[in-house]
Amino acid sequence: MVLLSFDIEEFDMPLEYNGKISFEKQLSISQQGLENILNILQKHNVKATFFSTVVFAENSKNLINRLLNEGHELASHTWFHSEFEEKHLKQSREKLEELFSAKVMGLRMPRMMPVNEKAVEEAGYSYNSSINPTFLPGRYNNLKVSRTYFKEGNVIQVPASVSPNFRIPLFWLSFHNFPLFFYKKLASDTLKKDNYLNVYFHPWEFSEIKDEAFKLPGFTVKNSGKDMVERFDEFVGWLKSKNYIFGTFQEFLKQITL
Repeated sequence: MVLLSFDIEEFDMPLEYNGKISFEKQLSISQQGLENILNILQKHNVKATFFSTVVFAENSKNLINRLLNEGHELASHTWFHSEFEEKHLKQSREKLEELFSAKVMGLRMPRMMPVNEKAVEEAGYSYNSSINPTFLPGRYNNLKVSRTYFKEGNVIQVPASVSPNFRIPLFWLSFHNFPLFFYKKLASDTLKKDNYLNVYFHPWEFSEIKDEAFKLPGFTVKNSGKDMVERFDEFVGWLKSKNYIFGTFQEFLKQITL
């Protein structure tokens, strides 16, 4: 099964690089990107999971309602993208459920931050997809973590996919910077080995973000905007041509045994 997921959030990445961006611009860039994503998924008739911050969801109700109406899953990306307290785990899940009358079962931490797993369980989540089981300098070293899903307490951990050999990450930066044929090869190898693929992206990747004021490094904006829309459209079409099944995390959990 192919698990496409998107961390939908206020586009605050420029602030990490001392760039300038207004809150309104953070929202509008992500909103435009989310609309582009939904159009691609609708074109190919595939389902995905969207991990949303409460801040983004509250300001994008029409888009959240659209993705739910089109059969996608809503999960939590906590309350804010750049500010976290443990209480936000439960509060964000409950707020999203209140706003959209949808069952929120999953969590992904902003920037794949580590989180107290007992607190995740107590906050009422069934699964957590906040681990990239590889080494990313300056971020994390998860080389000793299982490549594939496992249970921790009563919560199922669903790490992001990495290649069977050398644990090459298949996250958004790889998709932008690797030649697409090489990324497809890694995805194919992973599906063959694991029988599923868990890859994640962000809505702002599908918007125009090459603004000097943002001060973003070249590797973060390469193949973004229109190029990303075309690239992702081709990738999803390629997966469909291989007859892979797409599903939400909730659908995936119903099929696995632990």
